[in-house]
Amino acid sequence: MIATVTRPTEPEVRPLRIMLVTTSLMVGGAETQVYLLARGFAALGHAVHVVTMTPPTAYEPELAAAGVPLTSLGYARGAPDPRGVLRLARAVRAWRPDVVHSHMVHANLLARLARPFARVPVLVSTAHNLTEGARWREVAYRLTDPLATLSTNVCHAGVERYRRVGAAPAGRMVAMPNGIEVSAFARTEERRRRAREALGLGAEHAWLAVGRLEPQKDLPNMLRAFAALPERERTLLLVGEGPLQGALVAQARELGLGERVRFLGRRLDVPDLMAAADGYLMSSAWEGLPLVLIEAAAASLPIVATDVGGNAEIVEDGRNGFLAPAGDPAALAAAMVRLEALPAAERRAMGAAGLRKVEAEYEIGAVTRRWLELYRRLGADVATA
Repeated sequence: MIATVTRPTEPEVRPLRIMLVTTSLMVGGAETQVYLLARGFAALGHAVHVVTMTPPTAYEPELAAAGVPLTSLGYARGAPDPRGVLRLARAVRAWRPDVVHSHMVHANLLARLARPFARVPVLVSTAHNLTEGARWREVAYRLTDPLATLSTNVCHAGVERYRRVGAAPAGRMVAMPNGIEVSAFARTEERRRRAREALGLGAEHAWLAVGRLEPQKDLPNMLRAFAALPERERTLLLVGEGPLQGALVAQARELGLGERVRFLGRRLDVPDLMAAADGYLMSSAWEGLPLVLIEAAAASLPIVATDVGGNAEIVEDGRNGFLAPAGDPAALAAAMVRLEALPAAERRAMGAAGLRKVEAEYEIGAVTRRWLELYRRLGADVATA
């Protein structure tokens, strides 16, 4: 559920033309960030055009309502097509942006390869993860690095890893955080009451996890940790879709978890589900700077998460949650027990600390302006003070 944005004011020389290029446009952390930036730039009076490599499955109506055109390059998922370089180059020449800002590995490489065929003053490539998987992608990043004006990563840990493995030369990648609309996740007692009632929750402790059901999230580790918890009334709400759903349902059944684990599928009311929950849970094997952890903190939820990627940049261990090593269900279960054992007042204080952190560092309005300032420093004719 996306809240309405009020249009902020900003001193301008002239509107900037910003083309956002993304690998995909679906319900996911990186894709949501692209949408929020597009909407934020448009609200500030800049011209924005979103280009997705694969056909969009989310955010089309919202972008249309914001007056942002959307173009698909027609890629089939998992099917490389070198003609996409020329398709993107044609789109760039036709729209003539001041900035092309690409997101995720395939779009980053595509935008770099298209630049010699369609010059643009500024090209920024944003990596949204700690690792891009196959080694060839890291090599491709390094070989195409001169074609970008600058690369960014959503977390400091990602910047350091890309430098260490040679995917980005020192000084050629900087950290720029994701942002969210904090007010959309405001937690009130009435919202919580209605959400828990709709879910049929009583007095039990409710854990929430949101994300694609895929290997990166290491949900088998989460289910093993949940099964290892001592007896008490609790529920695990799993939100998302993905290729591992069948295997996870079977694993939950084999672990005897029964109705204590509920697979809710894709949901558009995540802020309400966060209001219903008592704690947020993440078991990922690797991450960048997960948007969903920022959202959980904005919802005043104490968090238990694995200590991977940029998670520690959001979860300060012992302050707004607890961290556990990846791939260790016993350690994850211990962190969950530790959080559950806290008095309610201490859990609320943890949630409040997380909210203060997000308000100070991850509000989308401030993040949007940081991007505009970066574009200006890189040489685009950005209309910001």
